[in-house]
Amino acid sequence: MTVRAYVALGSNLGEPLATVQAAFAALHGLPQTRLAAASSFYRSAPIGLKNQPDFINAVAALDTTLDAEALLDALFDIEARFGRRRDFHHAPRTLDLDLLLHGAETRASARLSLPHPRLHERAFVLLPLLELDAGIVIPGRGPAAVLMDACREQRLAKLAIIPSVPDHRTVRT
Repeated sequence: MTVRAYVALGSNLGEPLATVQAAFAALHGLPQTRLAAASSFYRSAPIGLKNQPDFINAVAALDTTLDAEALLDALFDIEARFGRRRDFHHAPRTLDLDLLLHGAETRASARLSLPHPRLHERAFVLLPLLELDAGIVIPGRGPAAVLMDACREQRLAKLAIIPSVPDHRTVRT
């Protein structure tokens, strides 16, 4: 069964804009998955460790037949290809891919929590998510638009660069 999944993309090392753009292409290449839509790019302040560069963020909408665990594995593989290291919590990163939502699935395990456990607290995720689906409701949390109201104080700037996404009409098998 095909489900709509949402993935957050972020980078603040190297060439973050080019990295996030290339990550959209990598998502497009996933098996059993179609890149349905890509949000605009946003610049956001880092969370936690403040003495690091700003992040470039975006959100991808994927239509996939991969289950949540398989999709998470695929996201980890893409991060590894982009040189992602997990040195410490809130560390700068070449690429961060977070599985935000996988349909209406809810779960909480050591490996995977759905929806993403901090999705409702982060403007850099909520605003691009709302760009892709203005009426989206976060399971267990409520409408994303209401959640975004609580995040208005977070520094976030929409970039005037339009994502160049691959032809996303086909599903890779």
